[in-house]
Amino acid sequence: MPLTKFGFIVAGTGLSAARNRMVMKAVNFEMVAIGVSDASDGPAAARTLVNEGAQLIELCGAFGPIWTAKVIEAIDGKVPVGFVGYGPEAITQMYKLFE
Repeated sequence: MPLTKFGFIVAGTGLSAARNRMVMKAVNFEMVAIGVSDASDGPAAARTLVNEGAQLIELCGAFGPIWTAKVIEAIDGKVPVGFVGYGPEAITQMYKLFE
């Protein structure tokens, strides 16, 4: 079965799943992005995406492996879940963003 619906969850200060949602559509593909204020809000957002038919979920780097595991558990592993990671070449730049 081809991928036709993809979900992305991003965590950022002041974001809310109720207010911060974006849908990008093409003929045979749809991406739904949901913003949450904290990684702890990710499991609920992921359940929403799965209930809406998402076949794959990606999480922003703020989730890391622990919250990614909690998201997978929250959706009972119904779809693949991954998170964005950064290599060592980005360490200095990332540090400057969050110092």
